[in-house]
Amino acid sequence: MSVEIEVPSALDGERVDRVVAMMTGASRSEVTRWLDDGLVRRGGVALTTRSTRLAVGDLVAVDVDLDAGAEPMVGEPDIEIDVVYADDDLLVVDKPAGLVVHPGSGNATGTLVQGLLARYPEMATVGDPARPGIVHRLDKDTSGLLLVARSQPAYEGLTASLAARQVERRYRALVWGHPAASSGMVDAPIGRSPRDPTRMAVSTRGREARTRYEVDTTYSDPAAVALLTCRLETGRTHQIRVHLSAIGHPVVGDRRYGGDRGSLDAPRTVLHATSLRLDHPTRPDTEVEIESPLPADLVALLATLDPH
Repeated sequence: MSVEIEVPSALDGERVDRVVAMMTGASRSEVTRWLDDGLVRRGGVALTTRSTRLAVGDLVAVDVDLDAGAEPMVGEPDIEIDVVYADDDLLVVDKPAGLVVHPGSGNATGTLVQGLLARYPEMATVGDPARPGIVHRLDKDTSGLLLVARSQPAYEGLTASLAARQVERRYRALVWGHPAASSGMVDAPIGRSPRDPTRMAVSTRGREARTRYEVDTTYSDPAAVALLTCRLETGRTHQIRVHLSAIGHPVVGDRRYGGDRGSLDAPRTVLHATSLRLDHPTRPDTEVEIESPLPADLVALLATLDPH
C-alpha cells in the first residue's frame, strides 16, 4: 500500500525525512529506513538522501502500509474527558493532570486517546494508528489544552502548522526563585541526556528550542517562588521544564528536573497549558482561540502563597 503526501506550504523547503515523519506520524528512524530502502518517491524517482529539500505542492509517495501489524485500538467510555471545542475536523481537550495522552510503555490502557475513541470512533484512522489524532502531547502531570485531529485533513494541517510554528501555545508555571528580569527568552537546544535517556537536557547536540517567559507574580512566603506565563516557539519534549531548570528556576513539584522541594506541598508539577490560538486547519480564514483557567488544585496552592 502506498501513502501519498502533498507538501503543504507550511513545510515548503523542509527536509524530506522531516516532512514524511511529520505527515505520517512515523519516527525519524523509521523514515530513514524507508529512504534507505527506496520506498520514498517523488515523481517516480526514489529519494534516498534525508537532507533532500521538498517544495510546496510536491507529491511524495511512501510505499509502506502504515496500518500493517497494528492492533485496532479500543475506545474506553469510562474515561472522563473535557472537550472544550469540537467540530467535524478538530477537537480541543482540557486535559486533567494524571491522564496519559496515548498508550506507551507502562500505559497500555486508560489514556486520553482511548477515551476519545469511545466518543469519536472515526479518529481511529487519523494519523498514526498507535496514537490516532494526536499531533502534540502534554506530560502526564501537566494539565490544560491539547489539540486533537478528528479527520486526516485536519491532522495534516495541524502537523504542518505546528512544524511551521504557527500555533501559539501559552502555559502558566510556578517556579522556584525570582527571575532577575521580568521577561526573557531561553534559547538553548534540547536533546536526550547522555546520562539518562528518559530525561531531556540542554545539549549542543540537541535540536533548537526557544521558550519565552514573563513574570506575572512573585511570592515570598512560605517560599520564594514566581508565577510565569511561558510561550513555546518550538515544541521539544519537556521543553518548558528543561529550559526553566537550566536557568535556575525549575518548575515547582517537578521531580525529574529539580523542582521537588519540601518547603511547598505541591500536588504535582505546577504547569498548565492555558491558551491556544491557531488558524483552523480546514476552514480558511477561521481562527480558533481557546483559554483554560488554572484548575482547582493549582488555584488552591496559589492561595497559600503571599505575594512579594
